[in-house]
Formats: sequence, structure tokens, C-alpha cells
Amino acid sequence: MSTNPIVFIDGEAGTTGLKIREYLAHETAINVRSIDPVMRKDEAARAAMMREADVVVLCLPDEAAREAVALIDQIGDQAPRVLDASSAHRVADGWTYGFPEMGAGQSGAIAAARRVSNPGCYPTGAIALLRPLIEGGMVPRDHPVTVNAVSGYTGGGRAMIEAFEGGSAPAFELYGLALQHKHLPEMTRYSGLTRAPVFVPSVGNFAQGMLVSIPLHLDTLPAKPAPGDIEALWGAAYGEGGFVRVCPADADRLEPEALNGTNMLELRVYAHASLPMAVLVARLDNLGKGASLAAVQNLKLMLDV
Repeated sequence: MSTNPIVFIDGEAGTTGLKIREYLAHETAINVRSIDPVMRKDEAARAAMMREADVVVLCLPDEAAREAVALIDQIGDQAPRVLDASSAHRVADGWTYGFPEMGAGQSGAIAAARRVSNPGCYPTGAIALLRPLIEGGMVPRDHPVTVNAVSGYTGGGRAMIEAFEGGSAPAFELYGLALQHKHLPEMTRYSGLTRAPVFVPSVGNFAQGMLVSIPLHLDTLPAKPAPGDIEALWGAAYGEGGFVRVCPADADRLEPEALNGTNMLELRVYAHASLPMAVLVARLDNLGKGASLAAVQNLKLMLDV
């Protein structure tokens, strides 16, 4: 690795790419190269940028990301490493899932990987909530789970952003009601579930921020856990001082925007002493830990900076 590794963001003009570029501007150890905007769709020009790079970050629609990987494959032995921010390769063979906190050794796997797929925003919250409970035996792998979530509109791409900022979008809406949202495969696989959850995403009229919530009937679980048992498994999984933190549920309301501009992810369990149920909630910035800052975290692991 060179003293100042070179990074090329293919798709820099999109929301995620712009944010990654913004955050990398403060990373003096990384040399970010940009393509001339008029050449950003020129395959030969992009290939030339890729040949010079140590890591190429893909901020493209899924099909374009697959095409970019095919272009990189043509470079041969000198091909750069790849960090893909699309959903194209999140469950693909040969790709490492870029959620460093997901388990022991995951940071090291990302650091050593040739190809890393950045997680989706919704799965980041759901996996963080569920995986320690499933691995700890508290929630069976085939347990019927429902995941509800609300995101700021910047997570929905250019058309959604234009609709909300132009005043033509509703204040709030559910979507993905065909129950086949593209985040479901990674959410299922990396949480450890064998039964896909019922996933109901929604979007509100705010730019950034996200809440992911999972209701549980505690008396349907084999050990009939208390809320403190859930917090203990989370604490053992994530420790202290990192980007994932376990927080007290000290109020009966929670808003989605408090972590905007950060790479933090907060986990809470809401419950009542007289009721055998709980609601697990993850809060994050859909453009932070849910996208661009997660990509920067992975990139720094890959480049050892």
C-alpha cells in the first residue's frame, strides 16, 4: 500500500458519493481522485481512473455497479480493491459484508478483503438489533420477526429527494408493500434468521435520520427473557467506546434525527414491567452509519489509515 493510497469514487455525483467525498476531504492520508464530470460515463476514462486507484468506491445503481465490477475485472492482476455502496453484491459470493461490528473478526475480514459490500441502512439497524440475540440463543433462528422502519427521504434516491424537496410528496408513506424489498436478503442472512422477516419500511418528510424497530412478545421466546437480558447480550456483542452503543430507554418517545452527520448507531429496548413484550429500536443516520460514513469506516479499514 502506498503512503497515500489512491481512492476513486465511481458515481461521486450521487447522494452517497457526494457525502463520502465530503467526509474524505478531512482524511489527509487518503488521496481522492475525481474524474472530469463530462467523462463520468466514459468507460475508457473510468477504466483509466480505476487502474490508478488502490480502492474504487462504487456509488452507482445496482446494474451499473455490476458493470463497473466487470470493467475492473478486465484490468487483471493490477485491478484495484472494491468497496461497493450499492446493494448489488451484499449477498454475493466472494464479497465481504462491510459491517465491522457484526461479529468478532469482521473488522479484520474487511481489512483483508479485495471486495467489500457496504451494508444497507435498514439492515444495519435490524442486524445490529437481532444478531446478538440470535447468536446468543435468545431468539430462535426461525422465529417470526417483524421489522418496521422509517427513514429520511435522502435514502430513496434522486426521484424521492426531488419529490419531497419539491413539495409533491406526502408527509409520510409506507412503501415496499409487495414485501420483497431489496434489503431483505442481507437482513435475513446477516441477522442469522432462517425465516425472512416481515419488513415494512416507510419514509417521512425529513431529510436524514432513521429508526428501525422490532416488536417482540417475550413470552413466546424459549427463555422468556427480561429486557435486561437483551441489553446484556447487546453489551457483550458491542462493548463500549465504539460506533454501536446500548442506550437506556429513558423516555417513551424517540425521534430519528439525533445522530445525523455521525457514524453512530444506538440500540434501545422499550418495555413495561407488567407486560411480557418489548420493542427493540435502532437509531442511526441513513446517510451516516447507514451509507457514507459506514463506507468511510470500511475504507479506512481496507487502507489501514
